[in-house]
Amino acid sequence: MQGLATNHGSAGRVLDPGGGFVRRGLIGLALCFVALFLVLPLVAVFHGAFEKGWRLYLAAIAQPEALAAVKLTLLATAIALPLNLLFGLAAGWAITKFRFRGKNLLVALIDLPFSVSPVIAGLIFVLLFGMQGWFGPWLADHDLRVVFAVPGIVLATVFVTLPMVARALIPLMQDQGHDDELAALSLGASGLQTFWRVTLPNIKWGLLHGVILASARAMGEFGAVSVLSGHIAGRTNTLPLHVEALYNEYQFAAAFAVASLLALFALVTLALKSWVEYRTEGKAS
Repeated sequence: MQGLATNHGSAGRVLDPGGGFVRRGLIGLALCFVALFLVLPLVAVFHGAFEKGWRLYLAAIAQPEALAAVKLTLLATAIALPLNLLFGLAAGWAITKFRFRGKNLLVALIDLPFSVSPVIAGLIFVLLFGMQGWFGPWLADHDLRVVFAVPGIVLATVFVTLPMVARALIPLMQDQGHDDELAALSLGASGLQTFWRVTLPNIKWGLLHGVILASARAMGEFGAVSVLSGHIAGRTNTLPLHVEALYNEYQFAAAFAVASLLALFALVTLALKSWVEYRTEGKAS
């Protein structure tokens, strides 16, 4: 152990010949970036929200349009999360446990929402489900609306969050291998029993991590939802869209007040993410 510590100390001196100057400089640079691009905007949001007092803050949040935006955001998130959970489990299980033709194509398609701009994704859905789109006439004949309605917002939210759970599970399941599942199957367990009693307990923290990331992306999505929503106040505006509408109307205090709700959601998500990572590292050690 002493030799190992000595080797680590020697490696540190080789990597940082300035006697700790480089290390301290890099840490300071990272802290400056965090303060400038994360902490300062967060402080500005809450300062703008409470600058004119609690009454105006509570009045901005209690507006019918703001409450409708909160409900729509939570509704879209609540619908998208179970769908992403099922897809992530199925995709992770298929990719890591089986060999099949088209496996690489499936992995590439899972990453597609990361590669395509959300605005372009929204335009694609307009071309598919708009009045002049491929399915637009059929939807109109059956009195169904996707674009400029809640289904379009949910569809956009599902699309942009689609890779989150799968991408959190696939590396974890690949690292765990097949040994536990094969042992369970050799002892007479069925495929469903193996999944519930062996696979799922092993991936539960990674699964929760993916769900947290998906929820954060769902609540904060702007581009694809903006294209599909139509910006109808009180009906199709999510929280990010409502913030934009208030800001464009020069209601800055109200815009910051509503934005602070998104900031609070982000802070809660960050705390949950840190807790899950802590528990995951604890299980690994």
